[in-house]
Formats: sequence, structure tokens, C-alpha cells
Amino acid sequence: MEIDKAIGESDDKRLKTKYNNAIFVIRRALSLYSIEEVAFSFNGGKDSTVLLHLLRAGYFLHKKELTCSNGGISNFPVRTIYFESPSAFTEINSFTYDAAQTYDLQLDIIRQDFKSGLEALLKANPIRAIFLGVRIGDPTAVGQEQFSPSSPGWPPFMRVNPILDWSYRDVWAFLLTCKVKYCSLYDQGYTSIGSIHDTVPNALLSVNDTTSSSKEKLFKPAYLLSDGRLERAGRVKKNASLKNDADSDSHKHEVLLASVIAVGDEILSGTVEDQLGLCLCKKLTSVGWSVQQTSVIRNDIDSVSEEVDRQRSICDMVFIYGGVGPLHSDVTLAGVAKAFGVRLAPDEEFEEYLRHLISEQCTGDRNEMAQLPEGITELLHHEKLSVPLIKCRNVIVLAATNTEELEKEWECLTELTKLGGSTSLMELYASSRRLMTSLTDVEVAEPLTKLGLEFPDIYIGCYRKSRQGPIIICLKGKDNARIDSVVQALCKRFKEGVFVDMK
Repeated sequence: MEIDKAIGESDDKRLKTKYNNAIFVIRRALSLYSIEEVAFSFNGGKDSTVLLHLLRAGYFLHKKELTCSNGGISNFPVRTIYFESPSAFTEINSFTYDAAQTYDLQLDIIRQDFKSGLEALLKANPIRAIFLGVRIGDPTAVGQEQFSPSSPGWPPFMRVNPILDWSYRDVWAFLLTCKVKYCSLYDQGYTSIGSIHDTVPNALLSVNDTTSSSKEKLFKPAYLLSDGRLERAGRVKKNASLKNDADSDSHKHEVLLASVIAVGDEILSGTVEDQLGLCLCKKLTSVGWSVQQTSVIRNDIDSVSEEVDRQRSICDMVFIYGGVGPLHSDVTLAGVAKAFGVRLAPDEEFEEYLRHLISEQCTGDRNEMAQLPEGITELLHHEKLSVPLIKCRNVIVLAATNTEELEKEWECLTELTKLGGSTSLMELYASSRRLMTSLTDVEVAEPLTKLGLEFPDIYIGCYRKSRQGPIIICLKGKDNARIDSVVQALCKRFKEGVFVDMK
């Protein structure tokens, strides 16, 4: 069989692994269901074309095992479904019908919407499983496994996804290695094809040809797109909001609450001193956020999950760092995923960033560092960062391991998420004053308590740098006049000169 032979002769180890895994899924499905009970949803796109040839190869190997024959495929008996739409490109229609004729596909053409057409098809035929060319990153891929029952409200059938974990690079490696035909639009700069209303050539593949007299724009073929994460750049889509979930009208006049979580056994054992927490608290306070709690959690998925789940429900934003990477102790992302009740799944966009960053070290079929919480992750891109920041709803995952790295991530984060957009806390504590005294705790305790009740709009805090050292009293409020009133009231209760203003 030419597909199996082409892959076998390839030097691409990753492609071989992806191919073998996909073939395993196909052969497993063919052993679970009879040929009359399976169908293949074909739409003429690149992913669907890959799946067509994988199915041909899988059926060949399945039949070969059953019959102990080395002969080729005389026919391809898997029922093929094509949902024909008036908004489809003519090139897609032409390619689909040509492929059906070339490979002798049993093509069922459905001109209804997907759900209605599927209901009619399943009612008239004993179909129990449908092969789909879905990949992680597709809008419909959230929550799916290689074998996934149909969603509630849909007719019952098993969705079989042999190429679920394939990337853009894997798709084109397969098509080019196997030298199979694909829709001509891909040679005209289209990288992801939807309808004629929402699809244009990918501008990243445009060619600046000053020698050509033609006014028509030229584009390089889709397989020359270097970054798979930009595959859908040719799709007309709504602008993704990079704003903080907490940056909404309902919060503009409220104090926004934050919590900070550090993950690391080394911090708990005293092996490593945590400097990031202190730095992060200062930065959050400086832009108007009220830090409610900082916590240190051990490298354990359940511990991370429980703390994230608790903090995300009471705070507007949670910042978590430590435990991010490919090591066995790097459990932060798994803990975040569990807190939201989702799984970790390969993220093609993030994997492409990692591939550019560590290149030859990223050649396996599965990159653990590219596994992100599925369906809730937003990647925050910034030109100063080699990889984007990870935002899972109201949880920000920081990759920084020292204060210098945190400075860079913070600068980018404040630009991308408008963390400093709320000035409520800064307005609340626009003025401040610090007093130092050698009085004992017992002497100042009652007066400060009474002042707190008398001036509820003023924050009054105390701390010592050492047990024998002086007490430092911090006063924060909206205006200097109110703070001066507190200072005057405090000084009246003691001898003159007991309190010293600190600059």
C-alpha cells in the first residue's frame, strides 16, 4: 500500500509515531464496528484529506491481517459523508468529487445542516461510529478524546478522532511525504479553509513581487507557513480580548482582590528563599490591587488544585508560579486544570513556540510542556517574551524563576491585561504617612483601636523590623487632611515628641 510504504521509508520519526498512533485508532475502530457501522466525514480540507489516506492505509492493514493477504485495495467500502454547502469554495467541491472518483468512495451527499443531515443519515443506516478529522485547537475539539460519544442533544454515535493530537506541521509532513493530492486553494496561500464568507489567503504567505505587472496578490503555498500557531490567521474572526476578566464595568469602582500562590517543596523545606511572592505583592499593590493572601503549596496536583479552586472563587485574579515545566515535580498546570474540571491537552500554538525556542529538543511525538488546560487557556503574546504567558480564566500562570524574569513578565502582563487599569485602591490610599515610636505594643494598642473605629476610611497598620526595635505605624487614605487628623488625634494621647515622621 503506497501510504504505508511512503511513511515507512521516511526519516521523520515524529511523523512515523503520529502515523502509527492514528493507524492504531483506526484499526481499533474497525475491530469494534463492522464496515457497515462506520462512516467517514469528508469535507475536502487538508485534515480531512490526511484522514482519507490514513483510513485507506488502516483499512488495508486491517484487511491484510484478517485475510493474510498482501494484495492492494480493490475498493474502499467505508461510507463517506459530504455536507455540501452553497457557501463552500468551488475548489473544495471539485476536489471532493475528484477524490471520490479517484479512490472509489461511497459518497453520501447531504445538503441539509450538519445536525439534521446526520439525524436523517443515522436513521436510514446502521452507522454507530464516524471518523472525523478533528485536531486539538479546533473549536469542536474541546473535551474530545480519540473515542468520544456524541454530545447530548445529538443523535448517538461514537466520534473517532485518529488525528486529534496532530499539529499543522504533522499534517503537511504527511501530505508532502505521501505525495497525495490536496485542494488547490492550499497552493494559493489558504492555510485554514472555512466558507467563502470567512476565509481569505493567509497574509503571512503573501509575496512582494515587484517584477510582476499583475495587480493580483500572490501567495506562497500553505506548507511554507513556518508557524503552525498562525494557521487560522486567514479566518475572519472576532478580536480576542486580552483584557483581564476582572477589568469590567462592574469592577471599576471596587477594590480588586488578588491572591498569590507559590508552588515548590524547596520553598517549604527552606532550601530556596521565595523572593517572587514579595516582589509580586509589591507590584500588585502599586497598581491598585488588594492582595488578600499569599500561600506556598507543595508539588502535588491535588494540593495545587484545592488552593487554586478556593482562591479563584474569592479573588478577582489569582497569580501562581513555580512547578511549571517538563519535570515530574512540575504539576502546576495539571493542578489548575483539575481546579477548573478540565483535562490537559496538547496546545499546537504553544507547542510551536516551544519548538522555536528549543528546536531539536522538541522532536518527540508528545511534548509535555505543551499540555495546557483545555478550553480555558488564553495565550498572552508579547514581543519581549519568547513564549506567551498562560491565562486560565482568572488564573495567571507565571513562568518566572527569579525577580529579573518576573520584572519582564510583569511589564508585559500589565500591558496585555490592563492590570493597572483599576485605580480604585490607589484612589482609596492615594495619601500615606508613616510614624515611628519607641512606645510598647501595649501602650499603643488601645489608642490605635479607637482611632480605627473613629476613622474607618483610614487604613492603620503596624509592624516592627525587630522585636526590640521601634514600632512603625502606617497610615493610608484618600487625602492628607484625614491622615493629618488621625496623627493629631494620636499625638494628643501621648507626650510631645513620642512619634517621629518617617520620610
